[in-house]
Amino acid sequence: MKKNLKVRILTAVLMLLIFIGAAVILNRPSPDEVLSSAQKRMFAVAKVTEVLSDNAAPDTWTEGRRIGAQELEVRILTGKHKGAVLETVNYVNAYYNVDAKIGTRVIVRLDYDDAGDLYVVSITNYDRSSVLIMALIVFAVFMMLAGGKQGVRALFGLLFTLLNLWFILIPLVLKGVSPVIATILISAFTSAGALLMLTGYTKKTLCAFLGCVGGVIAAGFFAWVITILTPISGFNMSEAEELVVRASDLPLKISGLLISGILLSALGALMDTSMSIVSALHEVYEQNPSISRKQIFRSGMNIGRDTMGTMANTLILAFVGSAFNLLILFQVYKYPMIQILNSDMIVIEILQGVAGSIGIIATTPLVAALSAVIFQFKKKKK
Repeated sequence: MKKNLKVRILTAVLMLLIFIGAAVILNRPSPDEVLSSAQKRMFAVAKVTEVLSDNAAPDTWTEGRRIGAQELEVRILTGKHKGAVLETVNYVNAYYNVDAKIGTRVIVRLDYDDAGDLYVVSITNYDRSSVLIMALIVFAVFMMLAGGKQGVRALFGLLFTLLNLWFILIPLVLKGVSPVIATILISAFTSAGALLMLTGYTKKTLCAFLGCVGGVIAAGFFAWVITILTPISGFNMSEAEELVVRASDLPLKISGLLISGILLSALGALMDTSMSIVSALHEVYEQNPSISRKQIFRSGMNIGRDTMGTMANTLILAFVGSAFNLLILFQVYKYPMIQILNSDMIVIEILQGVAGSIGIIATTPLVAALSAVIFQFKKKKK
């Protein structure tokens, strides 16, 4: 037990060092790098201290949202201009509706006028950071209360995954590495880290890891085939035009971003499916070590069929939810079905849900077969 703990600690340290080293190298600024326009802008959290005037009124067309203009006095709460009190005009419309009151915390964009005096360019949004932080704390507390040590490990695994996506995967893609290959490699690395934190060096971890990676590859291969046959690529995504304009001087391969996004969206479901099947099969094997490989495989397929349906529903409904407003617009404008089924956005949403489901379907027999072989490996060897 102590030996296994030492190995787990050493592995965690090694993976953390790999992550830190890769993150430092990939995010190191180049000597000729200049600040982007977004980096040059100044943003700060501010608090409304007084409403000097307010002509905003409820509008029936926007379900009662107030539309108009407010003249506000705000006090800067963060940054080098903390404590400064400024006046600004806040324009409230149906889509940018920061309806401020005394005490409202907002995000403001700051700049200097020709005389060098500080002023508020605009109020960009509400300050939601404190609410989001509280929501994350509540989530973490519930996870730890419900899951105990496993819940804590799951949180570290989730954090490890998110950090890898932000500090390694995105920089790799921006440096011209194939988004699909980079996503598969990072998916394998983060899956290994998350699963090792949960179950340590066990047969369960090995089976779940190999099954998850196999499912990711299957989903990617299926999506790749469909993108060739349709044809559709990252250039058909809604953000493609902005990426072409803003990242024109970077070796970014936009065409592969669609498949990359599909793989990332399916990763969590694939990890869940593989671990659920492996855990159940391991329990069956522990209760009956004499069980044959054929029986283990059959049990895995039976368990996987139940998991398969629910996880496929989860993926497809998640993508339907993200396209819900678009579906409503199709109904409003009475688009013909032939136009709906061939629109870029709908094809992408369907492809994301179906490709992820294919990954789950492929994971089930793969995990069942791996468990049948690996659980019985030492016994057969003897």
